[in-house]
Order: sequence, then C-alpha cells, then structure tokens
Amino acid sequence: MPVKFFGQFLLEKGIVTREALLKAVGPQDSTNLKFGETARSMGLITDADIDRVHDAQRSEDLPFGDMCVKLGILTADQLKEVLAKQKAGHLFIGEALIKTGAINANDLPKYLEAFKADQAPYVIDKVAIPAGVPDAALWEAAADLTYKMLSRVAGFTVRPGQCVLTQHLDANDTVVSIGMTGSVKARYLFSVSTNVRTLIARAMLNTDDVSKEQEDMLNDTVMELANVICGHIEAKASQMGKEIEISPPEVLTDGVNGIPVPTGGKGLLFPLHVAEGRIEAGIFLEQV
Repeated sequence: MPVKFFGQFLLEKGIVTREALLKAVGPQDSTNLKFGETARSMGLITDADIDRVHDAQRSEDLPFGDMCVKLGILTADQLKEVLAKQKAGHLFIGEALIKTGAINANDLPKYLEAFKADQAPYVIDKVAIPAGVPDAALWEAAADLTYKMLSRVAGFTVRPGQCVLTQHLDANDTVVSIGMTGSVKARYLFSVSTNVRTLIARAMLNTDDVSKEQEDMLNDTVMELANVICGHIEAKASQMGKEIEISPPEVLTDGVNGIPVPTGGKGLLFPLHVAEGRIEAGIFLEQV
C-alpha cells in the first residue's frame, strides 16, 4: 500500500520488528487519551456526558469539545484547558519506540525525514472530484463527512486518499449500501474489512469486547455508522439547496464479490487509509 503510517513505514524498511511496534503501541494507548477521556480525568465531565455528546454528534457535525460547549457541559475556557492538556500529553509513535528501546533518539529525525519524503506524493490538502462529475461540491462534502464521522464517532485516525473514478467497488468483508433519491440519484457504499468492523462495533456499542456478538449485530453497527454519515450528507445537501432522501442501510450479500457501477452511471471511489485494516467509501451515480 503506497499510503502508510510512520510505524508501518519503519516496519517495511526493517527498522523495527512487528513485536517492537506492538510493544510501543501499548504506551500510546494508555497515554493518548481522547478529548472526552482527558476531560473526564480532569473531573470536568462524566460518562453520562460523554454518551450525551456522542449521541449529539450523530446528528450534528461538531468536534467533541465544541459539542460539549454547545450542550453547556463545558465552558469555552474549560475547552481550551482540556485541549492544552491533551496536546501536552500526546505520545507520538516515534517517541514511544524510543521509550521502549526499539530505536535510538538520535536516529528519529532522519527516519521522520525519510518517511515524509516517501509519503509526499500521497499527501492531499483537499479531496478533488474528477472533472465532469455533476454535484461535485456535494460529493466533496460527502467525502469530508465520511472522514470526520470515522474519526469522531468511531475513533479512527484516517488519512484520506484522492478521489478516483471507478467501474466497481472491490470485494470486502462487509459492504453497506444506502440509496439517495431526490435532487440526486445515487448510492453511498461503505466497505470495511472484518477487523475494522470489530473496531466500529466496539465504538458504536461502547464496549471493549464484542467477541460474543452475533454477525448480524456486528453488521448492524457498520450500517448505523453509514447511516450517521449519510444523515450528515443529507443535511449538507439541504444547506446547498438540494433535497435528498436516504433509504435505510442494507448489507450487500454480493459485496464479497465486488459491486459494479450501474450501466450508464459513474462511480467515485474515496480511499480511506487507516492502520487497523481496509476501508473504502464510494458514490455510485445512477445517471450521468
């Protein structure tokens, strides 16, 4: 995969072993708290407040801290305090590898420079829709909202890839489809690998262990996340003067074989790069 994270880069270059990388992730997990966890550790919010904010984020596009302020849970000054504490305590993977003895502190700068050079061709400032695709601004917003909801609702760190035209969505373990009608006729497709589905289920069910959950329940959590994303897309379309309606989400049983673009339509593919597995989002326009 051309797009990679720093730990993956070091692993592929043979600078660290898989065991060393996994060992370094432990200190990261215990140190890099999310905004809500940081605010809770400071005694500013409760578990009930966190649940309340997460519920609100599913219907409105706001970062966790900003939503806390809107709901009256935190003041603007408290928001700044939490952000400052979160930033000051953040442990990057390179620092974690130094702490665990996997790399030397003197070597980290050169590894970072090599990583930046390797990834420079894949860094994008904004998703651009290919020329000739109608409603480009809406689909740019759809991509942006997909990235945001994966981060805010499901807790993923996402590196967006550039949008490309496609004739099909590749096979994956779980593929969810949501239809769009009204000002546009399209289908939103959300495709995830099994390990990504597990992480989505943990976030949506608010539990660390989903090993005993049935297949249908795990798929339901992916459908719920896709529905949240499309709900935001529907609201954004309304702001743009376009009225669309979304259909209930469904898991496509033929997703394991790949999904072709409808005849006469056009397919947009939005790659989403995460360290935990494979995610893709697509917009299939039925008529162009």
